[in-house]
Amino acid sequence: MNLSQKERYLLEDQKKHEQICILKYNNYAAQATDPELKQMFQAFAKQEQQHYNTINQLLSGQVPNPQQQQQQQQQKQDQQQAAQGQGQQAQQQQQQGQQQGMQAMQNQSDEALCTDMLMTEKYVSSAYNTAVFEFQDTNARQVLNHIQKEEQQHGEGIFNYMKKKGLYKVQ
Repeated sequence: MNLSQKERYLLEDQKKHEQICILKYNNYAAQATDPELKQMFQAFAKQEQQHYNTINQLLSGQVPNPQQQQQQQQQKQDQQQAAQGQGQQAQQQQQQGQQQGMQAMQNQSDEALCTDMLMTEKYVSSAYNTAVFEFQDTNARQVLNHIQKEEQQHGEGIFNYMKKKGLYKVQ
């Protein structure tokens, strides 16, 4: 697949968004006091890593099949765990560059962590919506739509957690 300049820019933006999501979810999982929230943030961080990998595939001109993606998720998780040492080293380098900004966010309550991630997911999902409409290739659009749906599921998971814990009042 040949990407237009606009498609490439959109993917580069999404790649940056995924990097931030990975960093936030991992950082917030470490800060969360509720084990349920820790587990949810860790699971979302892994999915965000899959999104990041998919964006890299698209940038290299490969269009993954959304159905195959679901089947390959378990394989990717196994591979990621095997290569975790390498991934952690690269992630540590990224985190060092962004650690100063993140330090100001440390020690927040679980509610603040959830609120920030819910806002982040809303933004990222919206950015995927724009990308879906800007892509020429139908299969690439489906891949981006699949990622967008997962981002929406993350937001829904956070919303449901907050509602269950009395942290989000629905009027």
